[in-house]
Formats: sequence, structure tokens, C-alpha cells
Amino acid sequence: MTTHVLQFVELSDQDRKAATTLGKLGKGDKMEVRVSRKSGEDQVIKLPPEAAALLETALGLLFQGERVAVLVEDQELSPNDAADILGISRPLVVHRMDVGDLPFRYVGKHRRTKLKDVLALKTRIEAQRSAMEALAEDAEDLRRHYGA
Repeated sequence: MTTHVLQFVELSDQDRKAATTLGKLGKGDKMEVRVSRKSGEDQVIKLPPEAAALLETALGLLFQGERVAVLVEDQELSPNDAADILGISRPLVVHRMDVGDLPFRYVGKHRRTKLKDVLALKTRIEAQRSAMEALAEDAEDLRRHYGA
């Protein structure tokens, strides 16, 4: 059975409606997280600004009904997980690995690639897609104006 690294979190409509949204953090604002233990003990964690910004973004997306996953840059992904991120099929991810577009390593018989490499490929694919769309628009413009 395949284990997926991508674990998305989403809030139900009921949870989103019941939650109090977090306003935009201002410069100098501080964030603390309070954990109430079953034992009745409370633990307060003071977050540095970078962690607070991450939490603010994640909560904002969750409250908007988005699914959220947090991954580290060096996280290794399966071809299935890479396909989910890239929005392409698993066989196309394997092809990209085989032709050298996506670095990978074998773990036993299984391929693994790093998240940072998948995101770099995604950036290249999006740039190519944008360039192709611009070329298509130019070709359409030429056809309309010059009948070419």
C-alpha cells in the first residue's frame, strides 16, 4: 500500500462558521498559542514572527475553505505526491524523472524526489505554459489582423 506524504487539513463548514477569524497581524503584534491539556493544565507557546506569519496564512486559507498541507523543503515525495503538486499524471512525472527534468533517487525499487525539485519543475512548467499562451495569443492576433 502506498503511503502519501501529503496530508491535507480542511475545516468543515460547521467548524469554519463556528471559528473566530484571525485579523491581519500588524507590525509588532505577537502571537501566543494556548494548549489546554486533558489534565487541565494549560501551556502557552510564544511564537516568533515567522511562525506567527505561517500560522496566520494557514488559518486564513483554512477559514476560506481551502485545504492546507505543510511540508519541509527537503521532504522526499513519491511520484504520486509529485503528480498531485504538479497537476500532471504519475506516468508523466516518471517520464520527467527518466529524461532528467526531475532529479530523484531510488529507495529500494521506489523513486523519491525532493519537494524543492518538484517546486522548481512546477515553476519551469508554469513559465513554459505562460510562454506558450503568449505565443498563441500572438498567433491569433496575427491571424486576425493580417490573415496569416
